[in-house]
Amino acid sequence: MKKVFLTVLVALVSVTLFAEDLPKQGFGIQLGWAQPILRLNDPLKNPKDSLANTTRLLGLKVGLTYDASYWKGFGSSIGINYTFGAAATPWEKKSARQPGEYPQVRSHILYNEVEMFVDWQYKFEVAKETYLILYTGPTLQCGITYNSSREEKDLDGILPSDGDVINRYKTDVPDLQLTRLNITWGVGAGFQYKRYFLRGGYDFGLINPYKNRMFETSKEDRYTRGRFDQWAIKIGAYIWYED
Repeated sequence: MKKVFLTVLVALVSVTLFAEDLPKQGFGIQLGWAQPILRLNDPLKNPKDSLANTTRLLGLKVGLTYDASYWKGFGSSIGINYTFGAAATPWEKKSARQPGEYPQVRSHILYNEVEMFVDWQYKFEVAKETYLILYTGPTLQCGITYNSSREEKDLDGILPSDGDVINRYKTDVPDLQLTRLNITWGVGAGFQYKRYFLRGGYDFGLINPYKNRMFETSKEDRYTRGRFDQWAIKIGAYIWYED
């Protein structure tokens, strides 16, 4: 699936970049808010295999985009983004076997990735140089770091950190390992006025980011499964725009 996706992505980018005499083209920058969501399918909690657990990160997205129209309002937008995300999970009991509510633990997470996207879009002209936009398309993401560290507190407050940081792309702990590459499919809408635009949408993860087995039984092996999704809202401006 990854090879097919990459072939299609390269073909789409090539067609867009080397097309001549396009009626409308633009090259711009964009900046926005992002919420990467790492979903976990936990069959221990949900025997129907629905996605039961989530880790939501909050962060920023910045990138470059090239926009081209082929026929009337139909066209595409391709580009590269850098995304940063961070989060602290809720406090939880350190062990179910421990009496009382303390000690408690939580995790701090830092996430960095780069992505290349291709969106097919249609621009509805609602007034002069004013457009409503609908778009959909694939994104190839490459994770740089997904670091997590644990923090503990007891009745006296938060304890000093042990300083241990786990990079989930490189860790030797099987249950925590993630793959760097992720493929998503996004849908969204936007607004453009002259050189300025606003876009927002949701990307659905298409591949399983987890590497390892969750647990084994005498009857079957169950592998950790889930997906990496993302919300995003971006504002931007075309540095160069040919109408």
